[in-house]
Amino acid sequence: MSKKKMKIGILTAGGDCPGLNAAIRGVGKTALLKYGMKIYGFSSGYLGLINKEYRELDEKSLSGILTLGGTILGTSREKPFKHQDYEEFVLSKPERICKNYKKIGLNGLVCIGGNGTMKTAGKLQDMGLNVIGIPKTIDNDVWGTDRTFGFDSAVNIATEAIDRMHTTANSHKRIMVVEVMGHHTGWLALYSGVAGGGDVILLPEIDWDAEVLKEYLTRRSDAGKPYSIVVVAEGIKIASAAGSKKKRESAGAAIAKMIQSMTGFETRETILGYIQRGGAPSPADRVIATRLGAHAAELAAAGDFGKMVAFEGYNLTEVPLHDVAGKTKMVPPDHPLIDEARSVDTCFGDKLPGTD
Repeated sequence: MSKKKMKIGILTAGGDCPGLNAAIRGVGKTALLKYGMKIYGFSSGYLGLINKEYRELDEKSLSGILTLGGTILGTSREKPFKHQDYEEFVLSKPERICKNYKKIGLNGLVCIGGNGTMKTAGKLQDMGLNVIGIPKTIDNDVWGTDRTFGFDSAVNIATEAIDRMHTTANSHKRIMVVEVMGHHTGWLALYSGVAGGGDVILLPEIDWDAEVLKEYLTRRSDAGKPYSIVVVAEGIKIASAAGSKKKRESAGAAIAKMIQSMTGFETRETILGYIQRGGAPSPADRVIATRLGAHAAELAAAGDFGKMVAFEGYNLTEVPLHDVAGKTKMVPPDHPLIDEARSVDTCFGDKLPGTD
């Protein structure tokens, strides 16, 4: 089949993040202008494929979206292989996706998303669809790639918030606890915590001890440092902090409550939440998303499906979708940035800085 006749579908699934539109543009413009393909955008993630809701994307519809946050296609957390209602539909959701894919006449499908999206993409590949994945997440936890778009923007937002906490903490002589997103990993907390000068950074990958925190914060106070900034990843273990394994309260609230109870120091928490996922992408994320999108279009043109485009260092590469599914990229406890942060007196809750 001539490359000019290729029909490629594209969707964005999972949580929104800065850079999605830049990735859509990277795929679309490369496919349209370099290879003469037809591009169809599906609405609301995998729901668009299930319900056959899509529209053709031309160059005009892709212009002016590079700097926009969110996604022009919309997104959802629909997982077609989970919780299927066989009584409601004659065909299961995956079967409906395959039927619509063939009826539209697609030659390939580009799925932009995080871990869950890549897992679904791999299963659709197994059902005979031609699929390419593009990794996005503010959490930076997609296995198989050193870089994902969305992460740099979120680090910038979280860092600015931490910067602002310094002035309030200093004015009131308080301990300020800042909870950042990251799901089950600590990439966002680590990078924003170091960039924002966090005194304590708590990560899911490092077991922390309440007595270590108490001693560290007390030592700072005794040394004439009137305030401290504690950066907490949302996914840390907090059973010991909450004192109970009942309904989980937020990590930030639990840590703030624990610190004030242990030390007597006035402590307040701030949970940044969805603000970290909103707004325009940073310049770095625009570049990363554009490069990943363009590379996905190149793979489609070459008929090289069943892959997720990725970065190895600063170089583009690709990895099999099957290698990505079900895996999470965690922060290694011996990550160089952790060692370097310890050297400037940052505490990770497992031991006091300067001790073996």
